[in-house]
Amino acid sequence: VNGKLIIIFTLCFASAFLHGSNYFFAVVYADLLPALDGDAKTMTFLQEVVDILLAYIVESFDRETKVIDFHYPNELLQLNNWELQHEPATLDDILISCRATLKYAIKTAHPRYFNQLSTGLDMVGLAADWLTSTANTNMFTYEVAPVFVLLEYVTLKKMREIIGWPEGRGDGIFSPGGAISNMYAMLLARFKMFPEVKEKGMSSVPRLVAFTSEHSHFSIKKGAAALGIGTESVICIKADECGKMIPADLERRILEAKQKGFVPFFVSATAGTTVYGAFDPLIAISDICKKYNIWMHVDGAWGGSLLMSRRHRWKLDGVERANSVTWNPHKMMSVPLQCSALLVREEGLMQNCNQMHACYLFQQDKQYDLSYDTGDKALQCGRHVDIFKLWLMWRAKGTIGFEAQIDRCLELSEYLYNKIKDRDGYEMVFDGKPQHTNVCFWYLPPGMRYIEDKDEKKKRLHKVAPVIKARMMEYGTTMVSYQPQGDKVNFFRMVISNPAATFEDIDFLIEEIERLGHDL
Repeated sequence: VNGKLIIIFTLCFASAFLHGSNYFFAVVYADLLPALDGDAKTMTFLQEVVDILLAYIVESFDRETKVIDFHYPNELLQLNNWELQHEPATLDDILISCRATLKYAIKTAHPRYFNQLSTGLDMVGLAADWLTSTANTNMFTYEVAPVFVLLEYVTLKKMREIIGWPEGRGDGIFSPGGAISNMYAMLLARFKMFPEVKEKGMSSVPRLVAFTSEHSHFSIKKGAAALGIGTESVICIKADECGKMIPADLERRILEAKQKGFVPFFVSATAGTTVYGAFDPLIAISDICKKYNIWMHVDGAWGGSLLMSRRHRWKLDGVERANSVTWNPHKMMSVPLQCSALLVREEGLMQNCNQMHACYLFQQDKQYDLSYDTGDKALQCGRHVDIFKLWLMWRAKGTIGFEAQIDRCLELSEYLYNKIKDRDGYEMVFDGKPQHTNVCFWYLPPGMRYIEDKDEKKKRLHKVAPVIKARMMEYGTTMVSYQPQGDKVNFFRMVISNPAATFEDIDFLIEEIERLGHDL
């Protein structure tokens, strides 16, 4: 076998050398494996693709390159032929398409990309993603994914231990993002209280109501809509000026709902809100949930990774009292998208809630322990292998490596906060040091700082962040998000989860905002 591979590699590079860039001019998909004698052409083609990817990766970390080569949609549609055709393209055309796709892609690994909660590119995670795609299997049974199923079991147990559940007992699953993990939690809470709903539907249960912070993620309402509970049955609880849920208002609204004959069944507390990065007071919320026998869920999609940090995990004190926790390693831990886990304290509940006993997949007379056939506790049948990226990165970095990465990002956010809190032209959205890496602020251009009419100033300030953001994208220098919140006009929400970012990149961002907005 090794001798054959050496011959194949020799043929690959000899062909590429002899034919240069025209090698794939007449080669098409049908010439690749499993075509007879397709080995050499397959190896050469894949090597070309890898070369394109490696060049892109190196470029992405270069601060001299653009974060984005921005074009408006109609322009981008005209720049390349993106239409699908009846006849096959040559592999040369396929390589051109690969280069074009990356040319106009956002460089999310760029040290000055701060636009989303998921940023950066981890090399071990990338390698794991390549391996996962090569293995190309499904997570529903041990039969077809033996190693991946075992790694999911090991990793979920470790995550439950870190949450604080005794001996890591419980259950869990990796799902397609935090929104689905949150919906799983709501599904389990409903089944726990009214198991008959699985067969008889919502008509068999009383009017259910859920509670979440007014600063919580929209997925809580979206999950209620998808499950037939309805968005009107999600009661939003007031938050304080820093974005934390107010427990007294939660208890008041629970009592109101009960007086109306509704049944409170689910409270979603947030550990790291999307905009402010706030951590709800989990201990006080868990006391209320226990008092009224309500399922407590913690949406830690953004802030759950702080459990890896001895310096910052206190912000999630009380999480061990939750019935379920969402945790997205593809955010603060920089695992390549997507990687989201739902952790559940009660073992067996997911299986009872979701299983359908499909006999063509989950035969009961297999020769191994059937508890490793995890697919029947999932809503999906086909489930992507998300675990290997996290597991391999954890092996490479260790818990202390993740801890150092998370601590560093929080140091950078504190550095930004300290630099702008008293800087001329900046105003913080709320008082006090941020709890997470979210730093929320307004930038007031020089011509706007002394406007006395408050309504006029507010109206003009609302337009500043969108214009500066548009200029950022047109120049391609950096990207940071903005949004309104309640009665507050558009402000910048800076989040730091990119391990490549440095103090110098924070300085650059401040200077760039001022450069792009000074004339507004």
